[in-house]
Amino acid sequence: MELQQLLSVTRRAIDTYTLINEGDHIAVGVSAGKDSLSLLIALNALRRFYPKHFKLSAITVDLGLGNLSLGPVRALCEELKVPYYVVDTQIGDILFDIRKESNPCSLCAKLRKGALNEQALKIGANKIAYAHHRDDLIETMMMSLIYEGRFNTFSPLTYLDNTKLYVIRPFIFAEEKEIVAFARNNGLPVCKNPCPMDGYTKRQYVKELIRDICKDNPGADKRMLRAILDGNIKGWPEAIKNPRYVSKYLK
Repeated sequence: MELQQLLSVTRRAIDTYTLINEGDHIAVGVSAGKDSLSLLIALNALRRFYPKHFKLSAITVDLGLGNLSLGPVRALCEELKVPYYVVDTQIGDILFDIRKESNPCSLCAKLRKGALNEQALKIGANKIAYAHHRDDLIETMMMSLIYEGRFNTFSPLTYLDNTKLYVIRPFIFAEEKEIVAFARNNGLPVCKNPCPMDGYTKRQYVKELIRDICKDNPGADKRMLRAILDGNIKGWPEAIKNPRYVSKYLK
């Protein structure tokens, strides 16, 4: 995937759900993985010509596991002229040494989001951009069905009452394989996920389950996406009804 293609799929989500407004200061949550680095590059490129002007910053929440090398990420942000902030935490110690969590993902996400939101407010951002892509969207829906007994998934636009921040997800129409190709073709400084639970989570199980379903039922993932977009899920913003933006991803 080339940058122009990534920009196209990103703008489709932004325009469909009005994710960016004039004067926004968007803080990109950068984990140093392929998804967040690709989103940072896409939004930085988009702001050069997007009709609504917005400011961009990047924030990394370091879990304190001692195995995350952020030098290349810092260099990339300097090259892009995007302010970069690293939030040092002891989340890793809390999860694995103090609480000794056997299923730490939910608490980890809560603590990371709290640290990210706090830093975003410090730098004057009004929106946080997460790099959740189409596969994440579908996987979250399946996890909700299997483990919670309800049809639900995250929204492309969420308002956080407690912080007055908005969370946007401009990659919801981007397939993970497309982002993998973009990161590889552009030599992004991707860091391996430092979490010792990586690859051993419920999400990984669901990811493999969906892969098997699609192998036996080609196009099942697209039908799942269609069900999500037509599902009237509580909290989702109203989509701009423009077939030019969404039809490609639903056939």
